[in-house]
Amino acid sequence: MVTVDDVRRFARTLPRTTEHLIRDRTKFRVGKIVYVAFSRDETLMGFGFPKEERAALVAAEPDRFLMPRASDLRFNWVVVRLAAIDAAEMRELVLEAWRMCVPKKVRVEHQRQAATPP
Repeated sequence: MVTVDDVRRFARTLPRTTEHLIRDRTKFRVGKIVYVAFSRDETLMGFGFPKEERAALVAAEPDRFLMPRASDLRFNWVVVRLAAIDAAEMRELVLEAWRMCVPKKVRVEHQRQAATPP
């Protein structure tokens, strides 16, 4: 099962990411935009996701994904059960959520560096 610490280790590698504890909930953001947030019990992870696509995602895999609470439906947001994903899936979801909120030049530079062998 993926944990908050697993997400933290990965998210801290993403440029401009900061971590915050808000009302006993861990959140990761770029500037003022939150792209990952955990439930208080740390069993659910909300993340940035195109709202036009989330109903299809939730319908296709309702055992893994949930719609956000009613007050968050206006945002590009969806929720996943951490017990239902592995580390590779977590990295993919977090990376895509991060890409939605960073400036294009930061995203392009990160992709360039990831593609360049050490």
